Amino acid sequence: MLAENRSTPRSDEELQKLTVGELKPHNAPITIVEYDPSWPDLFEREANRIRSVLGTKALQIEHVGSTSVPGLCAKPIIDMLLVVTNSADEPSYVPVLESSGYTLRIREPEWFEHRLFKGPDTDINLHVFSSGTSEIDRMLNLCVSLKWRGSIFI
Repeated sequence: MLAENRSTPRSDEELQKLTVGELKPHNAPITIVEYDPSWPDLFEREANRIRSVLGTKALQIEHVGSTSVPGLCAKPIIDMLLVVTNSADEPSYVPVLESSGYTLRIREPEWFEHRLFKGPDTDINLHVFSSGTSEIDRMLNLCVSLKWRGSIFI
């Protein structure tokens, strides 16, 4: 994981400081699978669950990453983008998400105040950013680019 304006990977010690709970090293092969047409439905189910618990605090919820691109092979983990007013204001949204089964795993205050949650029963990465953060546009533009390329090459 690279920090903003950083070109070297983080050390285990740095990763542990950002990780909520125990740092679990990834020591297994990464599996890439054929596109699964159920991925959009899994995203919608999670998005609806998040909207139902956060209400108007969820300013935007988007399906991002490779599972959002029809026809593209991907790791079978649904990446989601959640925009809140201020992601650093954890008391305004973290307890509600945790009471619904989401687990806060990453806290990166120096990288756009990014937070990452894992899902209660679906393998997701829920990326949380503050409204107006440039990383939101970067993630969404990357998805648009992949979808455009996918329509030509896939």
